[in-house]
Amino acid sequence: MLAFGVAAAEACTRVVYLGPEGRIITARSMDWRTDIGSNLWILPRGVERNGETGPNTLSWTARYGSVVATAYDIASADGLNEAGLSANLLWLAESEYAQWDGTGAPGLAISLWAQYMLDNFATVAEAVEDARRGEYVVVSDAMPGEDRLATLHLSMSDATGDSAIFEYVGGELIIHHSRDYQVMTNSPTFDRQLALAEYWSEVGGTVMLPGTNRAADRFARASFYVTAIPQTEDQRDATASMFGVIRNVSVPYGITTEDQPNISSTRWRTVVDHKDQLYYFESALSPNVFWVDLKEIDFSEGSGARALMLGPDQARTFSGEVSGQFEPAPAFAFLGLH
Repeated sequence: MLAFGVAAAEACTRVVYLGPEGRIITARSMDWRTDIGSNLWILPRGVERNGETGPNTLSWTARYGSVVATAYDIASADGLNEAGLSANLLWLAESEYAQWDGTGAPGLAISLWAQYMLDNFATVAEAVEDARRGEYVVVSDAMPGEDRLATLHLSMSDATGDSAIFEYVGGELIIHHSRDYQVMTNSPTFDRQLALAEYWSEVGGTVMLPGTNRAADRFARASFYVTAIPQTEDQRDATASMFGVIRNVSVPYGITTEDQPNISSTRWRTVVDHKDQLYYFESALSPNVFWVDLKEIDFSEGSGARALMLGPDQARTFSGEVSGQFEPAPAFAFLGLH
């Protein structure tokens, strides 16, 4: 069965900074109540993949190489490709996927949803155009030992500042596509998140901001701060500001709310600089931020997968630019239907 582990749902916040002179930065937090076994991987172009849904499955050859953060080394949860497209999976309890019986459009296991985008597209617009054709169906399944599905939605952003959010609601794929969609959290569905944004824009963040760990409150804070921080082309200042925003909407380590997977400790954060192709990583249990410079990586076909093993709870300490510290390794296997 397709799953992310008994306690492996992905809950988080994602924010996009639209700075001057193409300074586009995407930040996200990864929240869950237990370690999700994340590591960083370099995945080259030219790799043949399929949707891992049995005989009727989507298949493709990766056009772009990418750097990804995994969930349990069975799924790409977050990443950036060499063309400047980033993809992020977040938990959405309200997700309702299409009923899929193995016939009709080929299947794409949810573990590969983000990777499919990173492998195939340079821009959000390309990914949206492909999805609107309806040539595949994202397939989820029950999590082992539980009665609920692995319920996720997908956000993407690119070097132009464009954004899109993909959600399955009532069995249908709903696509929200606009440069204006800078913030996304777990719940509710994105149309209702937009209503929250309208409300808080009228209140004004300098008057009052909600301070709890609830997804709606994190959405309000992120929406205010991403436009309140200095709008600058300076790479260091803009990155520092975005780390401040994503830390502000993170959940302190050790906090978990029973029966609400979208209110759990922040395990790690990533910040993507689309202009300079930098992928920053910060673990809650490590004292340092480190980063991967995609311009320093050989993504050519046949160059092989490489891994940076982060250790239990992503607690290994790294510093500075780490592209040279990835080690060759057999590529991890994406989890599919069994």
